[in-house]
Amino acid sequence: MSGDKGQKKKRNRSNEKSVEKVVPNEENQKPQQGQGQGNPSKKKKSQEVFPFGNYRNYYGYRISHDMDEDPRLKVMKQEWFQDKDCLDIGCNSGIMTIHIAKKFGCRSILGVDIDSSRIEDAYWHLRKFARTQNSAKPSEKKSTSEGADGVHGSNEQSVSLSNVETRTDKPQVQDLSQIVSFQKDNFVQTRHLDDNRYDTILCLSVTKWIHLNWGDDGLITLFSKIWRLLNPGGIFVMEPQPWKSYENNRRVSETTAMNYRNIVLRPERFQEILLDKVGFRTVEDLTSSLSGANKGFDRQILAFQK
Repeated sequence: MSGDKGQKKKRNRSNEKSVEKVVPNEENQKPQQGQGQGNPSKKKKSQEVFPFGNYRNYYGYRISHDMDEDPRLKVMKQEWFQDKDCLDIGCNSGIMTIHIAKKFGCRSILGVDIDSSRIEDAYWHLRKFARTQNSAKPSEKKSTSEGADGVHGSNEQSVSLSNVETRTDKPQVQDLSQIVSFQKDNFVQTRHLDDNRYDTILCLSVTKWIHLNWGDDGLITLFSKIWRLLNPGGIFVMEPQPWKSYENNRRVSETTAMNYRNIVLRPERFQEILLDKVGFRTVEDLTSSLSGANKGFDRQILAFQK
């Protein structure tokens, strides 16, 4: 994988756990047809606000139509996922979650999001993907785009559900519905996951929304809980948004505006916190291998090992 070019750093410290608060997550998708289109005089009302970054059609503008897959998949390593139990925090509409399960052959992967509507979207995409996959089995061909023009999903779904190829160096996924699942939860607040353990945890473009809504305490709680839920040697893949992105979204609510003014732990310190405070042993920067991201989404991707 191209991610092998990343540079590794080491730090030694014992883990430092912190208080549990509440946390949100990000990402979003699926435009509902017929909504927000009616009386032109109600134009303002149709402009929805997404204070947790839980946008509809998130992948529709993150992944261009000319892309064969999400560029972030190209820097992910198969050994992080194949036959492993995985967790995707802030899964939004589940597109990335499903693609990882299919491409890398997870034993299980759970997507968690704060927005119940995005979880509904995710299950819809999972069913749609399973139907598309099953329809291609008789001819043993890669899934085509014919099933990607469904009425429910829009341009997000058309660019994302049909293009990930099955790799020849991993077992064929038999039934994604037995591997992929989704759950509506506030990740840090919930106790539903406390007894679970994972080999790999993803937190992609989610940290900003947790930080803006729950401040520094919420961020540290997120990192501490991820560390606790990981098996020894487990991998935490993080895609933090830069500080400039915080500035652009600080006014989505009164809470985010207030927390923005009080934040001390800026994104450039996350790596130090995870290594020296939380207790991760190593970090690999995958950013140099990332290419093809849409403007505004060319973000740093880091892989920490417990």
